[in-house]
Amino acid sequence: MVQHYSKVFVLLLITMTVLVTTGTVFAAHDAAPAAVASAPAATATGHGEGHEAAPAAAPVVPDTTTPWWVWPLALFVVTFILGILAVLGGVGGGVLFVPIVGGFFPFHIDFVRGAGLLVALAGALAAGPGLLKRNLASLRLAMPVAIIASAAAIGGAMIGLALSANVINTLLGATILFIVVIMATAKKSDFPIVPKPDNLAQSLGIMGIYREESLGKDVEWTVHKTPMGLALFVVIGIMAGMFGLGAGWANVPVLNLLMGAPLKISVATSKFLLSITDTSAAWVYLNQGAVLPMIVVPSLVGIMLGSIIGVKILAKSKPKAIKWMVIGLLLFAGLRSLLKGLGIWK
Repeated sequence: MVQHYSKVFVLLLITMTVLVTTGTVFAAHDAAPAAVASAPAATATGHGEGHEAAPAAAPVVPDTTTPWWVWPLALFVVTFILGILAVLGGVGGGVLFVPIVGGFFPFHIDFVRGAGLLVALAGALAAGPGLLKRNLASLRLAMPVAIIASAAAIGGAMIGLALSANVINTLLGATILFIVVIMATAKKSDFPIVPKPDNLAQSLGIMGIYREESLGKDVEWTVHKTPMGLALFVVIGIMAGMFGLGAGWANVPVLNLLMGAPLKISVATSKFLLSITDTSAAWVYLNQGAVLPMIVVPSLVGIMLGSIIGVKILAKSKPKAIKWMVIGLLLFAGLRSLLKGLGIWK
């Protein structure tokens, strides 16, 4: 117990150190315009008498007097709650993070999407090794999908950064509402029936066996409709890179319902896929300067700590009630993003 709380303390200490450092840098940067503003008036007196002095530049006045540390602290609290809800609702943190933080915090949507990718990536990297060790995440299934989805995610990230904030918010709101429909209506199949693997699946060797503890036996599996599934992952990759949502909400239905992989294999492989797909898109945002430590650090720590608490609450909660609460939250956040993009709800 002492070791557990010491880790939490270290994480919080690192968070505060980064926030204080970043805030100090911003404070020093904001002090520069005041000195620069007086320069035009001084240089204007050196011109001839016939030249009229150039007007002095007005000093830059901040839009708000809110201390810099308020928003990172609020972000930590919100992402801590989102981390709990993500575990209880069975959704990725990025799906909740981007529309809620983008809609209700005064951050540019590019920074929010960059942070959203890293939030989803952190969870995937933490879960990936364990899923591979238990033979639940399939490399044979993941690698062909990852190659296609990663290339598409890079393209999606470049498209997303080229579009205006209003367009992105509008498309993000429509996408979140589409995710709400999928979550409310989609069914899951623990063991889909695959009459015969298609030729592409056989050529790539996409099949396997895993231990199903609930049945006490080994389960063999394979997939079909592989070309159609890979084509859909092009779209999924573009959307993941464009909006910074991660893609677990779309990966699982395609792998499970379309291609016929067992539910546990689909969920585990989807989680592993995020560690590859989101990394590709995250590099684009990082290269364009759209990853801000003041947003990323409290978000990652909040999501991680919230997930730890969520796992403990999960055993005593009612999953169905939590699912509908998450759907309601996404519905509200999706409408907010859509109306914000359309200029109806500023």
